[in-house]
Amino acid sequence: MRSLSHRCAVQEKELEGEDKISTSMTSLDFDCIVIGAGIQGSFTAYHLAKNKKKTLLLEQFLLPHSRGSSHGQTRIIRKAYEQDFYVHMMEECLQLWTLLEAETNTKLYRRTGLLVMGPERGQSFKLFKDTLKRNNVPTVSLERGEEFSRHIPHVTLRNGEGAIVDTTAGVLYADRALRAVQGYFQSLGGVIKDGEKVEDITPGSVVTVTTSAGVYRAKSLVITTGPWANALLSHTGLQLPLTVLKINVCYWREKVPGSYAARKRFPCFVHVGEEWFGHHIYGLPSNEYPGLVKICYHTGSETDPDKRDRQTDRSDIDILSQFVSRCLPGLDPEPAVVETCLYTVTPDHHFVLDRHPSHSNIIIGAGFSGHGFKFGPVVGKVLCELSLGQLPSHDLSPFKIQRFQNRSKPRL
Repeated sequence: MRSLSHRCAVQEKELEGEDKISTSMTSLDFDCIVIGAGIQGSFTAYHLAKNKKKTLLLEQFLLPHSRGSSHGQTRIIRKAYEQDFYVHMMEECLQLWTLLEAETNTKLYRRTGLLVMGPERGQSFKLFKDTLKRNNVPTVSLERGEEFSRHIPHVTLRNGEGAIVDTTAGVLYADRALRAVQGYFQSLGGVIKDGEKVEDITPGSVVTVTTSAGVYRAKSLVITTGPWANALLSHTGLQLPLTVLKINVCYWREKVPGSYAARKRFPCFVHVGEEWFGHHIYGLPSNEYPGLVKICYHTGSETDPDKRDRQTDRSDIDILSQFVSRCLPGLDPEPAVVETCLYTVTPDHHFVLDRHPSHSNIIIGAGFSGHGFKFGPVVGKVLCELSLGQLPSHDLSPFKIQRFQNRSKPRL
């Protein structure tokens, strides 16, 4: 007779075998896997679930987290752009944000308007103004002097500067929006697995994704991993010309509480032109922190997303302090709170929305360059369409990988 210990060992092996078979079977049950549960990946998963596709949304960090580009309470939503194609995309974005509000019974947006300021004869200001006019976006032009001060108090418009307000713009409640779209995705049967770092991707007619906790397979894969895009793409033989920047998100205290508050109808704003070392400065009314106005420099220092906390460069804060002293006299010229986020920037600051050049069932959404959050509903829609083999509902020619020519290259 065989020993009891031997029989137990056999039973354990049988159970292990059953576990492996079970894991393997469940791993095949997805039409699409989306890697990266920021706003772009979450909206992609949302649209896939609406198309009745069984979808897995993977995230390396436990949700919610503040390590990427989709955290924080607020973002600017606007039609004011230098390029027509962004204005066209924003038309549908506003409709889809409104739809998500209705679907989740959650207020996601507050209309405040966006004040665009800059040298009146400067190229950037003229491009903004011309694009708004060409696309019939409702605007208000303000003349320097008494008229400007009456409409926009506590802001200094200097000699030679122009001002125009995009009245469609406002504040998007970012954290709330991310929770809403993820929650609705789950209500449609979507699966979110957070705290699972992707360790390998095996391309093929069925894509295999290996994480720290399991192995999953699907007909198609969408990669929306922000600062970690190239780390994931390295498994597929592709690298894109992406630069990761650490951004200091600064909050500046009102000298008189309420002076720059959204409830007092103070708008979001952007100062354009070459004066501030070639980059825009943007801000939002006091909202998330009472009495504090969010103002940021639209660039930062290059960083490794996994080593960002070692970096302490404050040169952008010095530039912002000069701007606040000169243009926003009602604020203390030193930030009261400094937080951080990451931008993933392309050479032309336009997105990457495209199929992998060697694997047509791998879709890439990357390089949102610090202005992608507001476009989440439409970005998710077109990435969903690409993954389903459908004709994209927007012109994606500005976002093709081939525009980089020799800058995007296979890894040898």
